[in-house]
Amino acid sequence: MKLSKPSQSCSVDGTAYRVHGAGETIVLIHGVGMDQRSWQPQIEALSQSHRVLTYDMLGHGESRLPPEGVQLADFAEQLLRLLDHLQIARAHVVGHSMGALVAMEFALRHPERCTRLLALNAVFQRSPAQRAAVLERARTLQSAGVAATVDSTIERWFGAPVPAPLRATAALTTDILADVNATGYARAYALFATSDEVHADHLPRLAMPALFITGEGDPNSSPAMSQAMAALAPQGRAEIVPGARHMMNLTDAEAVNARLLRFIDAAT
Repeated sequence: MKLSKPSQSCSVDGTAYRVHGAGETIVLIHGVGMDQRSWQPQIEALSQSHRVLTYDMLGHGESRLPPEGVQLADFAEQLLRLLDHLQIARAHVVGHSMGALVAMEFALRHPERCTRLLALNAVFQRSPAQRAAVLERARTLQSAGVAATVDSTIERWFGAPVPAPLRATAALTTDILADVNATGYARAYALFATSDEVHADHLPRLAMPALFITGEGDPNSSPAMSQAMAALAPQGRAEIVPGARHMMNLTDAEAVNARLLRFIDAAT
């Protein structure tokens, strides 16, 4: 995957970011353990007609570490400060996995700054078994470090063995995981592991159109989760990408991009 005109990397207030293209702004918030590189197919497609803002969440990429006990509000504040710095009054906010939780938090706290909310592969009200598994992964990160979790993460996201068409994507994902700051990852993952319930009582007051989209084959950010969130949001809708798994923005980029653009362009 190559970007035709890569933008210059910038930083403000400890947040590393890039701006691509021109037009209405679309913000892309990556998932836990990832960084801006995980949005390469979306940058290429969306920046043809929009200004695309990507950045590294706290503790990821080149951004500063979050404090111990970091909360979703801290991640939402990071985005608010970045938009203020760039003098962006409103944006379409897209988040993947933990980034979707951050996007929801931002939309609920700052509805006047969010035109449309797009939550990809978001978690919601995990089952007891799902909660136990994610808490165990959080404990492993704390005790054994990132290297001990990479293989199981790739298997969970892509399958084992990784299918031949997905090997390049899995390799990129492995590289990003290998680069992540261990402390930042562990702190963010501890929050991710315990935040699947935090928006349940607040989704009914989402003040903008919201799209909840996930992969048909994503067991941990399941279709049922997206459908439940969409049912709670006053202007919510759910879409399921056939055959896709958790990293569908990379593995099923064409299908995902088409859905994102269709939903965003409906606002114009």
